[in-house]
Amino acid sequence: MCNGKCKPMNALARLLRREIKQSGPISFARFMDLALYSPGLGYYERPRLPGRSGDFFTSVSVGPLFGQLLAFQFALWFDARLPDGPVQIVETGAHDGRLAADILTWIGRRRPDLLARLRYWLVDPSPARRVWQEKTLRPWGRRIGWARQISDMGGGQVSGVIFSNEFLDSLPVHRLAWDAAGRVWREWQVAVQGESFVWRLGATASVAGLPPVPGELAAVLPDGFVIEASPLAAAWWSEAAAVLRRGKLLAIDYGPGGEAWFRPEKPQGTLRAFARHQVCADLLARPGGQDLTADVNFSSLEEAGRKAGLRTEGRWRQAQFLTHILAQTRVRPETFEPWSSKSAREFQTLTHPEHLGERFQVLLQSR
Repeated sequence: MCNGKCKPMNALARLLRREIKQSGPISFARFMDLALYSPGLGYYERPRLPGRSGDFFTSVSVGPLFGQLLAFQFALWFDARLPDGPVQIVETGAHDGRLAADILTWIGRRRPDLLARLRYWLVDPSPARRVWQEKTLRPWGRRIGWARQISDMGGGQVSGVIFSNEFLDSLPVHRLAWDAAGRVWREWQVAVQGESFVWRLGATASVAGLPPVPGELAAVLPDGFVIEASPLAAAWWSEAAAVLRRGKLLAIDYGPGGEAWFRPEKPQGTLRAFARHQVCADLLARPGGQDLTADVNFSSLEEAGRKAGLRTEGRWRQAQFLTHILAQTRVRPETFEPWSSKSAREFQTLTHPEHLGERFQVLLQSR
């Protein structure tokens, strides 16, 4: 576990130090982008196995039940809204393709009629991750397609489901602090001091999508109160909405219920780092060697979708969402996998408040 004294000695750290020395302090969004996605060096550019032997658990690493439940729900949506003709499932943030494999395995076993008209797309700009995905999804051959960006799918070209699972929380965020005296947001930046990365408070923030601070709140908001802003998450949602001709847009990710900007219980924001199932207090330590994540502002996503003409069908905790799907499988037991003690253990982990059930929120919009 990091103790705040980790020194940047790896190749990615040297790259970051070089950039900062040349251009001056950089935004945390830039630091996070390079730490996670720098080709060949970033955290998500190297094979990592979620689960007990990795840095964190995911719904996918719990077992195949998560993908089976999603596949069952997707099939119901297709039957109700798109009963005929070609359909697509578009997944962004597929990592090594395990969730796609779980979904396709269920559809092939339980709904071969749907598989025959389905095209499954993975959206990922990384050549390295595409290699992992191709290996995992080789059995489905030409049913799989790839795009570098969601906008590459073409406006209004998708009839089906566009979804992400634990993707938006890993998009780079700006870290902002409230200046009570000036009643403005200032941006925390990353600088270099000796051999270490350190925080520097920059000038007034100019970040898209910052919320207005009502006068009564501005008068009492504590100096130094921290929030995160992710223009990339809202932009991705808007682009996905533009791609969707008819169907559903779904996100499952870390996030609070209700409004996300001003949370008294989070005066230092929601940014955190993970390594070996431990939370690392030093967000700047070992770039590329630890995961960086922040809660998703679902309210801003919902607003972006509304502006793009989407209708909100609901926001739920993961436990509520999956329990509703499970209830539908019980009405049609012949269409779902035989229930076993292993299934029960997986479902408990996915829905229990102390495991994954309360940490993740689900947003569903449709056109």
